[in-house]
Amino acid sequence: MAAFRTRHLCSVAAALVLTVTAPTAAATAAPPATDAAALRQVLLVANNWDGTADVIKSTGDYAKIGRINVVPDKDQRMAEINADPIRWIAFMTIRNSVGEGHDQFVDDMYSTPDGASVVVSRPSFADVVSIDVATGAVEWRFPVSGYRADHMAVSPDGKRVAVSASTSNTVHVLDIDTGKQLGSYATGDKPHENVFTQDGKYIWTMSIGDVTTALDAPWLDWTKGDRRITVVDATTYRPVKTIDMRQRLDAIGLSDYSDAVRPAAFSPDESKLYFQVSFFNGFFEYDVATDRITRTKTLPKNPATNDDRTTFVNDSRHHGLTMRPDGSKLCVAGTMDDYATVVDRATLQEGPLVPVSKPYWATVGGDGKDCVVSESGADQVTAIDFATGRKVVSVPVGDHPQRVRLGRVAADWTSPAG
Repeated sequence: MAAFRTRHLCSVAAALVLTVTAPTAAATAAPPATDAAALRQVLLVANNWDGTADVIKSTGDYAKIGRINVVPDKDQRMAEINADPIRWIAFMTIRNSVGEGHDQFVDDMYSTPDGASVVVSRPSFADVVSIDVATGAVEWRFPVSGYRADHMAVSPDGKRVAVSASTSNTVHVLDIDTGKQLGSYATGDKPHENVFTQDGKYIWTMSIGDVTTALDAPWLDWTKGDRRITVVDATTYRPVKTIDMRQRLDAIGLSDYSDAVRPAAFSPDESKLYFQVSFFNGFFEYDVATDRITRTKTLPKNPATNDDRTTFVNDSRHHGLTMRPDGSKLCVAGTMDDYATVVDRATLQEGPLVPVSKPYWATVGGDGKDCVVSESGADQVTAIDFATGRKVVSVPVGDHPQRVRLGRVAADWTSPAG
C-alpha cells in the first residue's frame, strides 16, 4: 500500500520458536528458471498509479528493457465495478484514501519460473492476474476475498504465490501457473507482507492493522487492531505460531512504539529478523531463537519532515528494508524523510543519507552489489552501492513505483505490442 494522504479515511508451545525457521533474504529472489540459458534476469518495477510494470536491467546501468500493461482488461473490470454499488464504494474508497486520488492498479508482482508470465496483485480490482509477457493478454484471474489485494510472496520453487486480501484478513495461496487456490488462512487485521521460508515449509504474514484512520497518537495505538505475525504450515495452511511485537516492545520499555511490522529482512543464517514498524524512523533487530528484540536503531529525521503522524504515508515513516546477500549491510528506505541509507549490520552505523523522493521499497540488484529503491515521489528507481553507500544511478520509470522484484523474461524479450 502506498500514497500520501491528509487522512481519510497464541502463540503455540515455546518449542516452536526453534522449529519454525525464519525466512531468509533468498526467499525474495527470482524464482528458479527452467531453462536459464534462454532467460535473462531483470528487475520488475510495479508502477502503482500507472497500471504498468517497467522491466529494467537487474545490474549495471539498470536501463529500461520494456514495459507491460498490467490492466489490459481495465474496461471489463470497470464495467463490473460500476454495475455493483458495493464494489463501486470500495473502489472509490481506495482511490480517495490510500490512493491519494489515484487508482491502485498494481501493488506486487513476480515472474513465473519459465519467464513466460508475470503474476500481479491489483488492489483496486481486488484480484491477482497472470499476464503473458509475449502477448500482454490475461491468462488467468483470481478475485480475492474482500475488496483489496496487497503484497505477495512466491515460494522458493516458484510454483506458488501467496497474496494478502487486506480487507478480509485472509491470505490466499495460488498455483502460479493456473491461478487455482491451493489453500488460504486467517491472519490479524490487514495482512501485508508475506514471506516463504527458504525451505518452502512455512509462510510468515505480517498484519499492520488499520492505517487509514487519524487515531495516530501513541495512547490510541490500541485502536489500530490486531497486529501480529502469523506463521503457517505451507502444506496445511494452519497456523503454527503467532508473534505479537507489542509484548516484545513493552519488555524493552518501548510501550509508545507501534507493533505493526512493516517491511522486514532476515539474516542469511535465519537467526535474526530486522523490521520496521509504523511511525518509526528506524528499525529493530529480533532474535528468533530467544523470541526477543535485541537491538534498536534510530535513524536521523529530516528537519523538513512534519512530525505530525497524521501526515505519514499509511502510518509508515520508513517503509523499505533489504539486506546485502552476505548479511553485512542493510539498506533502509526513509519514506517520509526522503532518503535511503546503507547501515552496517555489526555496528548499526548508517552511511551517507542519499537524497531520494518518497522511497517506498528496497531490494537487492541482480549481482548483490547494489540496493535498489523505488522513488515513488520522483517516478524513478535509484541504485545505491552497498560497499560505499553512495548513489550509482537513477532510472526513470512509470507513475508511482512501489514494489521492485527480481524476475526473469526470455533473453530476446521485447514489450508486447500495444
